Amino acid sequence: MTPSIAPTPSSHFYTSLRTRLHYLDWGNPSAPTLILVHGGFDHARSWDWTARALAQDYHVIAPDLRGHGDSGWSADGSYMIANLVYDLAQLVDILGRSPVMIVGHSLGGSVSLRYAGLYPEKVQRIVAIEGLGLAPARLKDKKETPLPDEWREWIDKRRARAAKPPRRYPTIEAAVGRMQERNERLSVEQALHLTTHGMNRNEDGSYSWKFDPYLNVMAPHAASDMDLPAFWEQITCPTLLCLGTDSWASNPVKDGRIKHFRNARLVEFAHAGHWLHHDRFDRFMGELRAFLEGERFDGRSVVRS
Repeated sequence: MTPSIAPTPSSHFYTSLRTRLHYLDWGNPSAPTLILVHGGFDHARSWDWTARALAQDYHVIAPDLRGHGDSGWSADGSYMIANLVYDLAQLVDILGRSPVMIVGHSLGGSVSLRYAGLYPEKVQRIVAIEGLGLAPARLKDKKETPLPDEWREWIDKRRARAAKPPRRYPTIEAAVGRMQERNERLSVEQALHLTTHGMNRNEDGSYSWKFDPYLNVMAPHAASDMDLPAFWEQITCPTLLCLGTDSWASNPVKDGRIKHFRNARLVEFAHAGHWLHHDRFDRFMGELRAFLEGERFDGRSVVRS
């Protein structure tokens, strides 16, 4: 699967918390605004297939989160969830088209759901692809770790990260191989597209990923997953939760987290992992279009695709 021809997005920048951030605009500004928020260690061009399929009907905006893609890195190498939510809030206000619709994957889904809980009047519909954070069982284990131990572990890992040079690949093909290791379901064409847009060329001719290596070491309480239900409970718009049946992510119906949403439905995608919007693209687009176009559904129901 390769992205279809035109349209081609235009690049734009804005400033948030003294950081220059990048987003793609796929045109059609008179249409309803749809914001696509990528996951950790990813970039805005990961949405190209989705954006091209929807650009005729929506004003599609795809930002690069701080520390990712063509957005600037945080000066102190710290990436607090609160800052990422602030960045999204800044972008929505700059666009001036609320209420908006949002689709977020993984980290992007977690950020987007927090935003929707903070500003429910500014979000018309929201989709979270495995964006609910740590499963309850893992959160319980995390709570049992003494805070001083967690802080010392972070300091040790941060120092080790600072002493380690960014990984370099001699060729794009070598990096494509690493991309396919991360998601073995990707075709060569998909992996090449994601890799090409996700790398910078170094002075010696080698290639390195665009994302900030310090993203590998999140500061204590940076995620604050234990606080997530408080945000979910404030979301008033219809919410679509997507889960790959072959993913490591926990099922929110089975673990009880869906009860925190007022009006949410879970869709499970068979033969799909964490990047289900790549693994089952056609099926994902069918569910997404129906949801964005106002299909009614019973909250907390489960659909298997």
